[in-house]
Amino acid sequence: MKRVIVAVVALTLWGCSSSGLQVVPEAAVTTTSGTVSAQRSDPRTLRWLNIPYAEAPVGELRWRAPVPLKPSAEPIPPKTEPVMCPQMPGEASGTTGTEPVGSEDCLYLDVVAPTNFNGGSLPVMVWIHGGGNTTGYKGSYDFSELAAREQVVVVTLNYRLGPLGWFTHPNLQGAADGLDATSNFGHLDIIAALKWTQQNIEQFGGNPQNVTIFGESAGAHNVYALLVSPLADGLFHRAIAQSGYTTTVTPRQAVNRAREFEQIDRGSWELIEALGLDPDEVDPRSLRAVPAGRLLGIYDQLDKDHISPLSTADGIVIPEAGMLAAMADASLNKQVPVLAGSNRDEVTLWLGLNRYFVDGESVLLGALPPKMRIRDEALYRYWIDIRSRGWKARGVDEPLAALSAAGYSPLYAYRFDWDEQADSWFLPFSDILGAAHAAEIAFVMGKPMYGSIGDYMYPDTPSAAALTKHMMSAWANFARHGDPGAVAGQAWPPFVTEAPHTLILDSADRIRVEAQGESLDALLQEAAGESPLNATERCLLVWELVTNIGQPAYDRYRRWNNGECAGVDAREQKLAIRQQLEQQYGSANLP
Repeated sequence: MKRVIVAVVALTLWGCSSSGLQVVPEAAVTTTSGTVSAQRSDPRTLRWLNIPYAEAPVGELRWRAPVPLKPSAEPIPPKTEPVMCPQMPGEASGTTGTEPVGSEDCLYLDVVAPTNFNGGSLPVMVWIHGGGNTTGYKGSYDFSELAAREQVVVVTLNYRLGPLGWFTHPNLQGAADGLDATSNFGHLDIIAALKWTQQNIEQFGGNPQNVTIFGESAGAHNVYALLVSPLADGLFHRAIAQSGYTTTVTPRQAVNRAREFEQIDRGSWELIEALGLDPDEVDPRSLRAVPAGRLLGIYDQLDKDHISPLSTADGIVIPEAGMLAAMADASLNKQVPVLAGSNRDEVTLWLGLNRYFVDGESVLLGALPPKMRIRDEALYRYWIDIRSRGWKARGVDEPLAALSAAGYSPLYAYRFDWDEQADSWFLPFSDILGAAHAAEIAFVMGKPMYGSIGDYMYPDTPSAAALTKHMMSAWANFARHGDPGAVAGQAWPPFVTEAPHTLILDSADRIRVEAQGESLDALLQEAAGESPLNATERCLLVWELVTNIGQPAYDRYRRWNNGECAGVDAREQKLAIRQQLEQQYGSANLP
């Protein structure tokens, strides 16, 4: 969420902090990392917080594969501050300011389990947080309600982010051996956490032979990465991807020497040059000596309007063919059920505050947040519809079709449509945001994500409570059996390419199955028809369709509708619009 939305409710209170937890000495658990104390916030669950699962990736261990901890029986010291990997502050981590936050000593995980956790037979669900693989941390999520209601054990984890989690340079990889030669350190962290889970989760009541990975946005993208990575074989048994995407870059693109690829931003060559080092001659020791704060600060200042290299098809963690192609490779089939979906209004999370689409009427001469309204209802609705359907086409239907081609079965698809938020006089949440990106997480957690603002996005109403019950049950049933079962009496048929069934998750009387999937081809054809867009807007919409969520298809942009946009530089046009808004209002987004 953006600052203006937070201001609507005056204060963002991140309800997932460890404050208010009581230590339960008799429930301490001994792990390979050491003995960790149990804490309780309600009588139904126990939580074990900030358990290290690998050595701190600092000094010589920066940009190396995670190193396993040596087994220890010593008590794990408690942490008094939130543990997060280095990142710029923002809503994903519940932090404010302009300077980087977090520590490179961040490879920790949390566990929550029902109070009666003994026995080692409960399904295990491992949550991988989102945030573009540049922001976010485990502490933003509390799955205690899911654990209590559905009798599951939930693990949440941190992993390295941004240029510390994904970095490619020939002088770095060329001097490395084995897994250290990868570009995908963040993915390796998640794999290390899954290995820790296999070794230790029985001590928390979990069954290591029944592990489900689930994540949202970048977390779902990382779920897809684990599905194609040979290094993750045998570490999980089911997979859930919520609003995922499949974009990868090649090692050459990740370096982007001398800005060889004009659509790539923040390649390592550009970053190293911005640090004042020679991007051709730099040695690993000099790179590892750069303070994390400086590295992140410079990284954040570089252009980020298009692709910033992260997940890399390096042939070590992710096959060289790339993520989507690897999903269709039968030789990589992990023989696990997969559930994937998206939200009906995915992109409102970003466009709902963009001054091109919304306006803010000053209240009390700016003493209060602006009263927001949509500028052009037809334009906004059309843009949101096409772009969000594009997310489903490229982030759900294409990956599931690829997995089906590789022999995966069963597969399930959903779309989250619930939009009955509690509106504010300042901001009509249900109208402007609706079923926005990440809105479904609260229904799986059973509690608001964003503190006070969560009371608007996830109100205490019978409709929200009913869908929470249905989604928790479906997610947990999938974790138990590989089948989500019926939802509100509606059977959830599997997704197959010939019949791409999608369950629509909405208020109880609107839960239904649609048999028609989405495709990029059909959306591009639809965009060529009549619409409320002008000529420039048509090209910008098509640009966003073909360059987001999956591999960018620049040739399709140039060829679309008999070359209508071949002479339109979409990035230049977007920059011009942003500069015009900044000149007129001081910023392109509502502050």
